[in-house]
This record gives sequence, C-alpha cells and structure tokens, in this order.
Amino acid sequence: MQFLSRNSAMAAEADRRRRPFRLASSVAVLVSVGLALSSCQSLFEQAYEPSVAPSSNPQIVDEVQKGDPRAQMGAREHPRIVASYGGEYSDAKTERLVARIAGALTAVSENPNQSYRITILNSPAINAFALPGGYLYVTRGLLALANDASEVAAVLSHEMAHVTANHGIERQRREEAEVIASRVVAEVLSSDLAGKQALARGKLRLAAFSRQQELQADVIGVRTLGEAGYDPYAAARFLDSMARYSQFTSVDPDADQSLDFLSSHPNAPQRVELAKRHARAFGPEGTHGETGREYYLNGIDGLLYGDSPQEGFVRGQTFLHGQLGIRFDVPVGFQIDNKVEAVLATGPGDVAIRFDGVADNQKISLPNYISSGWVTGLLPDTIRTITVNGLEAATARASADRWDFDITVIRIGPQIFRFLTAVPKGSPALETTAAQLRASFRRITPQEAASLKPLRVRVVTVGANDNIGTLSARMMGTDRKLELFRMINALGPTSNVRPGTRVKIISE
Repeated sequence: MQFLSRNSAMAAEADRRRRPFRLASSVAVLVSVGLALSSCQSLFEQAYEPSVAPSSNPQIVDEVQKGDPRAQMGAREHPRIVASYGGEYSDAKTERLVARIAGALTAVSENPNQSYRITILNSPAINAFALPGGYLYVTRGLLALANDASEVAAVLSHEMAHVTANHGIERQRREEAEVIASRVVAEVLSSDLAGKQALARGKLRLAAFSRQQELQADVIGVRTLGEAGYDPYAAARFLDSMARYSQFTSVDPDADQSLDFLSSHPNAPQRVELAKRHARAFGPEGTHGETGREYYLNGIDGLLYGDSPQEGFVRGQTFLHGQLGIRFDVPVGFQIDNKVEAVLATGPGDVAIRFDGVADNQKISLPNYISSGWVTGLLPDTIRTITVNGLEAATARASADRWDFDITVIRIGPQIFRFLTAVPKGSPALETTAAQLRASFRRITPQEAASLKPLRVRVVTVGANDNIGTLSARMMGTDRKLELFRMINALGPTSNVRPGTRVKIISE
C-alpha cells in the first residue's frame, strides 16, 4: 500500500501527489546473445547445462538498442511499469537464475540478434509481460509459483515471442484505430442501440486480435522451449498452475473464468491443450529436455514471498504495517489484496473495501476533510465525529449509481487513514462491515512491530517421517496451509511427497 502525501487540505490534490511506502531497488537483468553468460552457467551444480557460449565481444543492451524506435517506446513506458509494480526486486542470486534461463532461450529464438532487458518486479502478483524493443518483465510472485527452470523458461519464451513478432507495435496500432472509430461512432450514433452495438463489435475485434497474438506467442514459445533443451511440456504445466492459483485467490472459486470474454488472454483449458499439442512435436512427455528443477530451487530459496515490510503484511484476515504501527481485520470470507496504491478487500455479496492513507500537515478537521471534495455522492448530513479505539475519527455516508458507501477517516499524528466500504444499494452489510473495520483498527505496540517478519520461500528436503500433512503444517501466513502447499508444489489432490526430494514451504 502506498502513502499519499498532501500539500493542501484538498484530497483531490493529495491524489496527485503520492509518495509510496515501498523502497524500490534499481537493478535489472540484462540479457542478449552478446552478453557473457559464463557466470550464469556455473552458478549451481546441476544435470542440465544449456549449450550457450560466452561472447568474446560482450555488448551493453542500451548500446545494441540505440536508435531502435521500438526500444525507445519500451524505454518510455519502463519507469511507469516499474513504479506500478512497486519497483524492481533486487537479489543477485535470483537475477543470475533468470539471466541463465533467458540466455539459453535467446540463443535459439527466432531472432537471436534481439537483445532483452529483463526486469524482476517486486510484486507478489503472478504476472509476466513484454514491451516493444525487448523489455521483458516477470514478478517475484511468478518465480515463487514456478517449480523449475523450464516453467519460467516457458513464460519467458512466450514473452520473447511477443517481442520478435512485434505484437506490441501491432497492438498499439489496432488500439489507436479502435479509439478513432469509437469516437466517430459515439459522435454520430450517440447512445442509441446501433451505436452501442458498433462499439461492442469494436471491442470484440480488438479482444479477438489480442487472443490471436497470445496463441501465436504460445506456439512460438513452446517451440523455443524445446529447442533450448528445456522440457516443452512445462508450458502446459505452468498454465495449469496459474489457473489453480487464480482459483485459490478468487473470492468466488467456482466462478467460470472463461466468461471474461474480453480478456486479453484465451482461457486456460484452450491454452493448455494447445501447448500440449505443440509439445508433442518433440516426443511424448518426459522424453525430451530437462526441467532444471534442482538449480532452480537453489536460485529461489529465500525469495521474498507475499508482501514486503515497506508495504505491510497480510496475515489471513488481518493487515499489519510495522512502519506505520497500525493493524485492522476484515470479516471472515473476505480476500485481502495489498496493492501498490491501496489495500483492497472483496467479500461475499459484492462488498468491497479500500484502505489507504494521506499526510495532512494542515491539521484540517476530519469533518472538513471528508467534505473537501474527494467523496462523490457525499451525504453531508451524515458526517459524524467519533473515536476509534481512542483515536480521533469521523464517518459519513455516500451514495452513487447502484452503490452505497461508508467513509471512515482516522487521524494518527499528521496522518489520516481512510476506509471506504462499498455495497450494492440497500444492502444491510454496509453497517456491519464498516463497524467491524472500525472496531478492529488500532495502533500496534513496538514489540508487535518488531515481531513482524516477511515471508519467504524456503526449500526443504523431505525427511523419512515427513508427509504432506507435516510439511504443510510448517506453512505460515495462511489459514489454508494444505491447499497452498499443494499449489506451490504443483501437487494434485492425491499426490504425496517422497523422502529425499525437495519441496517449497512458506515461512519467515
């Protein structure tokens, strides 16, 4: 969660002057065929050795890309991408691991002269994407979910395919054309049915074009994966893992994910089947390529998992921030998502919560702060001053469109913390949810703050007396220990563990 600084009493001004809680590092992994890869190749002991020789004339990515308009486009967007994902994740061991995987792929890619700048983003989200000019991004959350080098290679080869196929340029041109067409439709046809249908058709064309790009990148990616000496079936495995993770984190795990028709990615079953079909060109599963599991586990052992100290921690139904000295609980059944800009929580009945904070050096009164213009649909006669566990606070209600809102603001020193609770209009859940949030919000003691430690991926060896139950019991930061253990280790509902093998657990 970010902290919002304010130089005036107006919250609208505050929203334009945000200062993050996070501390971003600034080390990116630079990979190209011309880069010397010898340090990456000899990092760990393992069975799999991609045949990539170091260059006698290593080059810097920025020099290789100088004058390339595609790289210039990526360079313009790069700072925004990094900022929106909480900065870069800086860890030399993890960076060398990713560079090693990318180097093997680059040597056999469709355009081996293309250079890449690969950035590990300091985000627990499961994501990877590409910008024109060879800018590739992978989150540390994705690295934590993957179980071997071939699965990360599958992701990177997919994103490299977007770059070599110039999908970013094509996508931008298509979007620009659709924006112009949409404006014409809106101006000429206004809001009548024909206009709405024309706009919908435009969105469907754009989405279909994007899905076609994704499927094309899948095909190229699987081929590159196999040619680099990795297990070509890793793409299908990791697509399945990502689908399981999406279900795990969903408030409604039974929801049909395929209903998101305008999604830029095809649904998981379609992509898994496509990936398997193209992997069969290299032979039956288990007969081609290596997974690189052992050196991969070495590379991610100790990887930060979930939230960082700078952004606060989610522990089950509780959010805690040691540096700010605060905590609060959300109701049972809610899913907390600690994003860069705010802490969000969603729960049954379409109830949503947003929590963030601003600095108010003007010492404006809380009722005046609520009415300063940042709340749409505010009902002024509902503003009340209250106390929350001994802290100065104020509440109000608002109504807009199909939603009712509770606004609660709490002052601690020069800081104002804000809860916004939204429910469908008329829902009785508004008061109960907002009241529980207020009752749970409090300052934490210095001892409590000092005891907060980040979670990390720990790689452990299965002992003779271990089983899934004993290992999952060591998991921290979740009340769904067994389910999370199975998911991060890609274990099915009937799978077990064998003594002597290594698995991932999440602990401090």
